[in-house]
Amino acid sequence: METNDLYPVRHLSEDECWELLISSSFGRLAMSISGEPDIYPVNFIAADRRLVFRTAEGTKLLELTVNNKVAFETDGIGRDEAWSVVVRGHARVLDTQHEIEAADQLPLRPLIPTLKYIYVEITPQVITGRRFQLGPEPERY
Repeated sequence: METNDLYPVRHLSEDECWELLISSSFGRLAMSISGEPDIYPVNFIAADRRLVFRTAEGTKLLELTVNNKVAFETDGIGRDEAWSVVVRGHARVLDTQHEIEAADQLPLRPLIPTLKYIYVEITPQVITGRRFQLGPEPERY
């Protein structure tokens, strides 16, 4: 369904979602532990139909070991349109030497000057996305 003045939201195909994931590098990782939600900003890379980010020891990593079911969202906004892609899947720490060496080859560096030696991979189960046509609110009455 195309966006237009009557319906300014268009659902994206999985391929369109992957194109946007590949073009993006910053998103939010959402998790829930004991019914308490958490969300973390992370920079990431989309490669081989998975998402990869780097982290250090801490709360985020601890939460992933308790509950590996995650949601991840990235989005963008321009002058006339915006988009959002949500990935629901499972996260796991890359732990074999082969996996870590392969991840080291990805162009993924921390955004802030910190050491992050741990790679986490999100394997998507469901990917959804929407594109929004921006504009003024229609006449209400």
